[in-house]
Amino acid sequence: NTERINKTVLDASVARVLRLKFEMGLFENPYVDPEKAKKEVRSEESVTLARRVAQASITLLKNEHSLLPLNIKMNSFVFNKSDYNMKVALIGPNADNRYNMLGDYTAPQEEENIKTVLDGIRTKLSSSQVEYVKGCSIRDTVTVDIEQAVVAAQRSEVVIAVVGGSSARDFKTSYKETGAAIADEKTISDMECGEGFDRATLSLLGKQQELLKALKATGKPLIVVYIEGRPLDKNWASENADAVLTAYYPGQEGGIAIADVLFGDFNPAGRLPFSVPRSVGQIPLYYNKKAPQSHDYVEMSASPLYPFGYGLSYTSFDYSDLHLSVLTPRSFEISFKVRNTGKYDGEEVAQLYLRDEYASVVQPLKQLKHFARFYLKRGEEREVKFILSEEDFSLVDRNLKRIVESGTFQIMIGAASDDIRLQTKVEIK
Repeated sequence: NTERINKTVLDASVARVLRLKFEMGLFENPYVDPEKAKKEVRSEESVTLARRVAQASITLLKNEHSLLPLNIKMNSFVFNKSDYNMKVALIGPNADNRYNMLGDYTAPQEEENIKTVLDGIRTKLSSSQVEYVKGCSIRDTVTVDIEQAVVAAQRSEVVIAVVGGSSARDFKTSYKETGAAIADEKTISDMECGEGFDRATLSLLGKQQELLKALKATGKPLIVVYIEGRPLDKNWASENADAVLTAYYPGQEGGIAIADVLFGDFNPAGRLPFSVPRSVGQIPLYYNKKAPQSHDYVEMSASPLYPFGYGLSYTSFDYSDLHLSVLTPRSFEISFKVRNTGKYDGEEVAQLYLRDEYASVVQPLKQLKHFARFYLKRGEEREVKFILSEEDFSLVDRNLKRIVESGTFQIMIGAASDDIRLQTKVEIK
């Protein structure tokens, strides 16, 4: 209702937009040089950055018996391109699907600019060492070839199944005005979520779950990689797969980055930016819920399958020597040491959570206030420091004013919201 908008506020908002357009010269020259734009977007630096971002975000959720990385010995097999003719079965609807790497709101792309998981693995192994079978689609149940996928798995030493979802618009599919994809005789879209295209469950759609179970039945080591735009149901994979990763929508270099992680050229250090539920019945589910603590359901635990901040590495880290220094009555320096105690160089993400033990307004059980991502060679130790300021201890009171109340605050430091390694308390007066 424009009558309720103050004219001064409206003028200021319009002025900001117009000022930016003037500064960019859009009124004098509203057009751009497409060739110049293309060159800048597809620069070598941009491609390298896309790969680095994808590598950094990939999150390792499970790694039973240290199956990963694949470039080391696993049981009697040597997973190294130069030393052993390893055979990998790459299966799944997202193993070689270019648009599903990108997600929604993506402009039309030339296919050669997008690297799938199949592309990535072919940079690590020879073509004779990789057998790819799609197996099934994301949600289409017409085109299914699970039997061939099983045969390929039986001929291999390890199975990599790439499943999940897609909110990608492949520009070959017709869409309703709401944005929902239309299946017709020309194409059957695999888009299973997106704007105006909602889902009622978090389960894998189509025949994907049947595909995973069939691959598991072969007895071969099973790695499950999720390409997803939301935390899909991972209960079965968590219990049955030997290794589980999520790559989210990893972008144009995502397939190369996933292969880098699988074969040990990059040690994963991604951390979950959300909590992965065990059931849709838990939603909304978040680490920083307000008191009191949740009680368990009749059928299951109230805890998430994978908590906020969670993520594994190929190495391990120890935390020690927590020290607190008073800077002012309401600010403190927190220091502690982290040591890489594993076999590999890698990155750790130290996280600091804070809890107000008593407040005039109900507060979260814990809140992430600071985190630091850093690289440590194996055996290396470093000191990590965080500054807790007055703002960190503040809250919005019943009068909607931001204030700091006196009381006891619990400081928790660890590798995830449920993996607290060091704790102390501080009094605010």
